Amino acid sequence: MEAFWASAILVVLAEMGDKTQLLGMAFATRYKATTVMAGVLVATLLNHFLAVALGDYLTAFVPMETIQLAAAISFVFFGLWTVRGDELEGEDKKVYFGPFMTVMIAFFMAEMGDKTQLASVALAAKYHNLIPVWMGTTTGMMISNGIGILIGVVLGKKIPEQVVKYASAAIFIFFGYAGIIATVQDRMMLYGVLAGVTAITAIALYVLTRGGRNRPSSSV
Repeated sequence: MEAFWASAILVVLAEMGDKTQLLGMAFATRYKATTVMAGVLVATLLNHFLAVALGDYLTAFVPMETIQLAAAISFVFFGLWTVRGDELEGEDKKVYFGPFMTVMIAFFMAEMGDKTQLASVALAAKYHNLIPVWMGTTTGMMISNGIGILIGVVLGKKIPEQVVKYASAAIFIFFGYAGIIATVQDRMMLYGVLAGVTAITAIALYVLTRGGRNRPSSSV
């Protein structure tokens, strides 16, 4: 259950403001919410199974301590990715074979290489427990997209992007640092890893937040 709940919670955080959540909100303005959710479910089951299978497979060749450290550092990376944010690049405009297939194919393709798929790989490698992680990441995906559709369409409001984005990023980075501290046993190596990760994180946050301030605001 630890693997299930950790996977679900972290994917919910990763998905907030993510491209695939924006895609769900866009599709929900054209198709029934039930159709959108069904397409998201099937696409997520297929996509995340590939991800967690890969993560589980890696444990046969890479030492567990190395995997756990890489997974912890990747959580910091996912937090920075959350700060960066995502935008749709025309995925919501493509039509395939009807509403359900359109949603399913678009979501499957949008998830390839996305941070929630990469997070699923990392979680599977960390917990080495395929089914709970698969079910957890799928549950997290459905919860986050359900929230996006509810707030963005049913209530006619947008998710408070900045608040959700920075809160999610902070939690991701916290889990990353906690994982590093729990994994690295050698004190000197721990200090070195923490110093390196902190320096990279600080520089990345500076660049990302400075870029956001310099970006011209769009007129309505």
